[in-house]
Amino acid sequence: MVSFHGVIPAHLLPFTEDLQIDETNLRRHLRALLDVEGVAGITTNAHASEVATLTADEQRRQLDIVLDEVAGRVPVISGVYQDGSAKAARIAADAEAAGADGLLVFPTVVFEGGAQLRPEMAVGHYATIADATSLPMIAFVYPATSGLRLDTDTLVRICSEIDSVVAVKEWSNDIVAYERNLRALRALDRPVSLLSSFSRSLLASLVLGADGILSGHGSVVVDLQVELFRAVEKQDLGEARRVWDRIQPFAEACYADPFLDGHNRMKVALAQLGRIDAAHVRPPLQPVSDTERATLRTAVERAELPRG
Repeated sequence: MVSFHGVIPAHLLPFTEDLQIDETNLRRHLRALLDVEGVAGITTNAHASEVATLTADEQRRQLDIVLDEVAGRVPVISGVYQDGSAKAARIAADAEAAGADGLLVFPTVVFEGGAQLRPEMAVGHYATIADATSLPMIAFVYPATSGLRLDTDTLVRICSEIDSVVAVKEWSNDIVAYERNLRALRALDRPVSLLSSFSRSLLASLVLGADGILSGHGSVVVDLQVELFRAVEKQDLGEARRVWDRIQPFAEACYADPFLDGHNRMKVALAQLGRIDAAHVRPPLQPVSDTERATLRTAVERAELPRG
């Protein structure tokens, strides 16, 4: 079974002016990510690619394009973004049939009503998906303030009872919860990778310990994420701080309030860098303001990001 380590960007999804998948620019974007030495995988059908706005057919088409471009060079992880467990299982089985190497399992909105009090719901959701596919799965830990969160005990149950869960995308956005989850995973009797998604405090999370990075922010700064991850691995804190000083102001610009515009802003940055032609987003998202575009341009310049 594939294990997941290293820097794994979640790609963005360019749209045409009439809001259809822009295959030309998607392929261009994927090639740029794959050209970065040290990229250890590609994640598709996730938040960064606006999966909530995609039909099942569009999700499958996107996965097919990613698989074609990757051509076996690195693992391809496909998101399972669905509320019902049976429907999620069908998406997972379809991704396996298409050729995906792994699955990123999103929490269902059903959890919002108090799943922390019914941990068997989360365990059962993962178990249903695991019964439908042989692919390795990544459990997605949402922010500690979210109704969709998994607490540490539930996360341990999932990883202990479902062998195909081999990694965790840790997005708790709470460094205390992060360390608690990290220590609990390290205490398991089998290896489960922890992939940090702390895009606004990535250095701090990596210093505590992580097996990799899985983040939509990598769609723009994957080269810097690779440098940062390697510096921390070498315990070169001076170099890690130097790289983080380039990333941090750009991360703040991307993830400013309202948070829902984060990947919208990343698309704008890619367009400003000449890496995609345009930054169209599907409703209910709306284009960002001219003021935000100026802020992003300044952040891009401060980070000294390469142009396309």
